[in-house]
Amino acid sequence: MGQRYLIDTNILIYALEGVFIDNQDMIKIFNESFNASVISEIEFLGWKGFSEQSKIDAKNFLSLANIYPLTSEIKDLAIEIKQKYNIKLGDSIISATAISDNLTVVSRNSKDFNKIDGLILFNPFENN
Repeated sequence: MGQRYLIDTNILIYALEGVFIDNQDMIKIFNESFNASVISEIEFLGWKGFSEQSKIDAKNFLSLANIYPLTSEIKDLAIEIKQKYNIKLGDSIISATAISDNLTVVSRNSKDFNKIDGLILFNPFENN
């Protein structure tokens, strides 16, 4: 397989809401390279917008993903990224995970991710 992806929290929420039902690029990404950071797992499952049923659906959906843990290497890189770019903790960890594992971040959050050197971003809302 070619390019590998790391799905950001906002994309997980959009996917669960059915936003990408006709988006062939996103369908392919979820079918072939459904990866998420443990930070996205925490943010996604902790999202306050879930009903009881949608929380169950969210857990089932996320069970299909490969979850990347927070390693020492990712932690150290996240610290550097947070200091250099002054972004949120979660975004710095997601960025570090993507960079250390050579993954493309899939996110609508272009503003913060675009400024990080060495990070490849795919925004399905800009590229469709």
